[in-house]
Amino acid sequence: MTRYEARRTPVHKGPAAWSAILPGQPAPLSLPGDQRVDVAIIGGGFAGLAAARRLRELDPTLKIAVLEATRLAEGASGRNSGFMIDLPHELTSDDYAGHGDDGGMIALNRQAIAFARGAVADYGIRADYFDPVGKVNGAASDTADTLNRSYADHLTSLGEPNERLDAKGMFDLTGSRHYVSGLYTPGTVMLQPAGFVRGFGEGLRASGVGVWENTPVTAFARSGSGWTVTTPHGHVSAGKIILANNGHLESFGFAQNRLMHVFLYASMTVDLSAQTVKALGGQPRWGVTPADPMGTTMRRIDTALGGNRIITRTCASFLPEMEASDAALTRTAAVHRQKFADRFPALKGVKQEYTWAGHLCLTRNGVSIARELEAGLFAATVCNGLGTARSTLTGIAAAELAMGLETDATRHFAKDAQPTKLPPKPFSTLGANVFLRYKEWRAGRE
Repeated sequence: MTRYEARRTPVHKGPAAWSAILPGQPAPLSLPGDQRVDVAIIGGGFAGLAAARRLRELDPTLKIAVLEATRLAEGASGRNSGFMIDLPHELTSDDYAGHGDDGGMIALNRQAIAFARGAVADYGIRADYFDPVGKVNGAASDTADTLNRSYADHLTSLGEPNERLDAKGMFDLTGSRHYVSGLYTPGTVMLQPAGFVRGFGEGLRASGVGVWENTPVTAFARSGSGWTVTTPHGHVSAGKIILANNGHLESFGFAQNRLMHVFLYASMTVDLSAQTVKALGGQPRWGVTPADPMGTTMRRIDTALGGNRIITRTCASFLPEMEASDAALTRTAAVHRQKFADRFPALKGVKQEYTWAGHLCLTRNGVSIARELEAGLFAATVCNGLGTARSTLTGIAAAELAMGLETDATRHFAKDAQPTKLPPKPFSTLGANVFLRYKEWRAGRE
């Protein structure tokens, strides 16, 4: 009998701030005992919810269970910065361009965004939580400005619209004089990720999908032509399984020593007073990614999203054991305070209310894993730092594969090579973290 046991289940450090700033959720709904379904989906983030929705589109009669180890929007899906990006955004490149359009990736990203927009409409998700406002690459130095110009040239060659902002334009947007220039692109959607994911889960429940929280999967095994999934609250008998658990694919024994587990860190201010908001100026909502991918992401939100707050995200750690330390949170919180003060010196006394870590999964060769692993077992995993869009797309593709379909999404992932192997430990861990620290140092003011 084929049996896969979880070596670990998700551990999250720091509060899930995006969820904490919203009104409280109802009590969690855990698996109510043994269940029999057509498809069991392991993971209730962007990939798992997208897979469930796509399955319902393809066959509304299917019985589906989504098994989430924690609460909806309090795992990795609620710990990102909320950028749903359509354009090339390769974190390992100098200016995000990477390999260009990478076989139609822009069109596929836009398919994922359109799919998410459909969920907003169908499930009555608050429109503020899905804001198609675009984003800006901010440059705080001439070096970074050169990267922005390079990226702009690349986008222009692809026929993609972009607009250069000068220092005044960046000040008018952000209220900060830190930036010398910016590059605006219109296709990014800015999410309130927790609000979006919560609403997505509730919409699926209303459509008849079982979405079970605080229900970690500890094992699954072949049972006849199907599978038996084990949780602390009971067993789920399923004809098919979709693993929508990103880096925790490796926890079940797949892609061993091929996945890069990287944690990014973020902090969020207290709700700014009316006096502080007036002193800050700028627009009430914006998102700025750094021109240098290893720089600092900044985002401002307003009351409709959970308060007038500014989010700072920077610092990265390579952690093969998939758990950030309390010491890392303390270190990065100090860095965030300094980055915030650099950009908003007049707000230096504003306190950061939340600091947290979020888990990314990358591969050295930039591939995701959205394929059939063995008969009736499918993966929708490896976000490569683009969890909101790429994970949505892998979930769509895995659902289509499970239904025996061949689509643009399934063909794209079928062409991907296997993830490249990592160097042996401890060299991979030491080398990766030294490299990340070097890249952060090189990013400087960014």
